[in-house]
Amino acid sequence: MFVPGASFMRMIAVDIVAGTWLVVPMAFWRQWLFGFALLVGGGACASRQPAVGLAPEQKIQFDLTRLDADGLRGPADGRVAVAYEFCIPNTAECRAQVRRIDAGVQFLPGSRGRLGAGPDECLCLGSTHQKHFRRTLRSLAALPYVRRIIECQFE
Repeated sequence: MFVPGASFMRMIAVDIVAGTWLVVPMAFWRQWLFGFALLVGGGACASRQPAVGLAPEQKIQFDLTRLDADGLRGPADGRVAVAYEFCIPNTAECRAQVRRIDAGVQFLPGSRGRLGAGPDECLCLGSTHQKHFRRTLRSLAALPYVRRIIECQFE
């Protein structure tokens, strides 16, 4: 097939609509497919394997057994809280739902964190130094759009 001015490029013919063919450069087709896959698949957290079938406790991926009743760990003279992070869809409704569970949560839209929050997601940071931190973490992990809760390393 000959396309003027593009004979040096590898081309691909694409059937757009029932018998209507479009010839496009292979590089363009790859870029288009990649963009379409991102659009359909969502952002970085959304494109990862969903946490289907995981119990809320399995989504919490740091050791809660090392924390005392105040949500602190470490030696008696240097106990510290654990900061944690998770991703949610970047919508007012999701932020409000998370805020009802964890009043001290910080929302960082546009930040990726260690989880790699995508452009349509909001990175959330919380702390175990709060009353009923275990119940709070289990409630957050029970939200269907929260896939993982990990310890925040502040790197």
